[in-house]
Amino acid sequence: MGRILAIDYGQKRVGLAVTDELQMIANALETVPAREAIAYLQKYIAAENVETIVVGEPKQKDNTASPSAVWIDPFVKKIKKLFPDITIERYDERFTSKMAFQTMIDSGISKKNRRDKSLIDKISATIILQSYLESKS
Repeated sequence: MGRILAIDYGQKRVGLAVTDELQMIANALETVPAREAIAYLQKYIAAENVETIVVGEPKQKDNTASPSAVWIDPFVKKIKKLFPDITIERYDERFTSKMAFQTMIDSGISKKNRRDKSLIDKISATIILQSYLESKS
């Protein structure tokens, strides 16, 4: 069984999370600049057995596509082309940034550290992945 990798794609930063090989536990992996995301994925996937990539799909409250889909959809097409043997799935990411911020507050992370947007992106990717895992069980 391979790992599941989750991506919270943003115009500036990309949050990444990954499961263990048994696909039971979601762990924050990294936050990388968006321009470096493809290179990072290529390197990571060359080193690790990744079975599925889950990309957060931003939707509005009425379930329509978010305006940010304009730059996420081309990214998804590119990774589908680069990794044809890996299953690529989209997963609703509504409210993950708010949940990530609340998680930081609940964890006692200082106000100064909560300003670190890369931390929010990484936690958001972990929440996307955990939600995806729960939906599969």
